[in-house]
Amino acid sequence: MRILHTSDWHLGRTLHGVDLIEHQAAYVDHLVELTRTEGVDAVLVAGDVYDRAIPPVDAVSLLSDAISRLAEHAAVVMTPGNHDSAVRLGFGAGIMRPGVHVRASVPDVGAPVLLDPARGGGPVLVYPLPYLDPDAVRRELADRTGPDEEVTPLARSHEAVTAAAMRRVGADLARRRDAGTSAPAVVMAHAFVVGGQASESERDIRVGGVDSVPAGVFGGWGLDYVALGHLHGPQVVTVPADHPPVARYSGSPLAYSFSEMHQKKSTVLVDLAARTPGAAPPHVELVPAPVPRRLAEVTGTLEDLLGAAGEPHVEDWSRVVVTDPARPAELFARVRARFPHALQIQHRPPATAERETIALIGAGHDPLEVARDFVDHVTGAPPSPDEDAALRSALELAVASERSA
Repeated sequence: MRILHTSDWHLGRTLHGVDLIEHQAAYVDHLVELTRTEGVDAVLVAGDVYDRAIPPVDAVSLLSDAISRLAEHAAVVMTPGNHDSAVRLGFGAGIMRPGVHVRASVPDVGAPVLLDPARGGGPVLVYPLPYLDPDAVRRELADRTGPDEEVTPLARSHEAVTAAAMRRVGADLARRRDAGTSAPAVVMAHAFVVGGQASESERDIRVGGVDSVPAGVFGGWGLDYVALGHLHGPQVVTVPADHPPVARYSGSPLAYSFSEMHQKKSTVLVDLAARTPGAAPPHVELVPAPVPRRLAEVTGTLEDLLGAAGEPHVEDWSRVVVTDPARPAELFARVRARFPHALQIQHRPPATAERETIALIGAGHDPLEVARDFVDHVTGAPPSPDEDAALRSALELAVASERSA
């Protein structure tokens, strides 16, 4: 069976104020075409489908369109992440068209979606895990020894709740293996797994000071593939086990922060075969995602950036860092005229000292001298006569205002 692993669409997200819905729609087009042309049997979306719990209308419309079009070619299995509202994403899951499975309910943890390929081959067991917030699920996932027994909540950690979910998965899979099934098994999980490299744009999921799940939680259950979501960079996670599954993050389809500008966004094609002695591990292929516009950081003096040095980045979404010792006149206007898609513009003069110094400012300090020192610290040069006059005038106005209050 061939599956397509994707995650972290964040429909409805903006990038420094730029609406990305058009580019997210282009990714959906790419995904539908990939599903059609590559003979994909199932599309797995491992969480953070929306960017927030109450998504904008155009994001809801885009998701509806995506599910409808993907379901024409393959089964679709979708789970909520920490950005989604599980209730809203899972609404109507029971009446979805055949082949569309939205797993957002904790009681369903451990119950697989049984996928039968349309193009021959054997079935696959997919165990979808919604994002498991420790505070919300540590009682629900706790082991019960009897109907009247008091439940002791699990430890308040991502490791504890994910391990409990995997025990349910392992128990179900063991029963099926004992019954003779050789179907490959896949787990979908939305978590920060130890060994993964984070970006700036993932929302902090720290609980009790800990935000991660040990990779070993996914080992020892007889899994073949772990489809992870949450981290935005596509990457492999090593699971310590005798016969480890292939575990990886698909990453987000678009860059959502400048920390992701060097990441190669992609979607994961995975070929799974029946579990037989000596069988090869799943075959994985990364398919590049379309890039609507590159992200770049451009650094230099304003003269250099307005010249040849800035030419390769004129059409990029850019962070422009101007390094002139003194702040150039009309900095923002001149930079935006050169870089129409600049998302951040910073003036960062060369450091004037080898290390930062901290000055204690007390009531006895001359406010004008404090202001002059601040200008010197920020720009790397003392205020000019005109700037000094402006500082003095502003200070006098402030003092006069205090007296009349």
